[in-house]
Amino acid sequence: MFEYIKGTVEFTGPEYVVLDHQGIGYQILTPNPFAFSKDDQKERKMYIYQHVREDVLALYGFATIEEKRLFEKLLSVSGIGPKGALAILASGEPEQVIHAIEQEDESFLMKFPGVGKKTARQMILDLKGKLQDIVPDYFPDLFQTGKIEKVANRSKELDEALLALEALGYSTREIKKITPKLEKESLSTDEYIRKGLQFLLKI
Repeated sequence: MFEYIKGTVEFTGPEYVVLDHQGIGYQILTPNPFAFSKDDQKERKMYIYQHVREDVLALYGFATIEEKRLFEKLLSVSGIGPKGALAILASGEPEQVIHAIEQEDESFLMKFPGVGKKTARQMILDLKGKLQDIVPDYFPDLFQTGKIEKVANRSKELDEALLALEALGYSTREIKKITPKLEKESLSTDEYIRKGLQFLLKI
């Protein structure tokens, strides 16, 4: 079982990165691949979850150990698989998810792809009060209170971000609804993804 892998990012796509470690390229699925730039070539550490089924062996990677632990907790909920858990984590705002669970905010949780009322309720039942040991730094504040078409004049970064949002499970209709807002910005791919997720969670 892997805990983490250190290496350089050799490829970044909408769904995964390829991390080179001593000449071996590991395909690693991650919530926001474009958070791991392949341009700087500096060594990166990715915390790894190894998912094994009869016909699948996949690696899931995270920038922090807290993200990995929350991913594992989400997988324990009936109705949430690895793809759904990635989509929930892709906003880069674990505290928002934790806050929604602790406050029993079903409507917020249902904004994620593949999360209906039943799954949102199950997340609350299974995880409420059980996340403080994973992300204690978030808790003091919490308790006080279809394919995407390429457009000629659109930036490469925005196109990459839209493909990444589609890979997370958002529909073409949902993505098209927020695209005009994103086109007004000039951001990196990672920033477009985060901004897009913020818009999608407000639809």
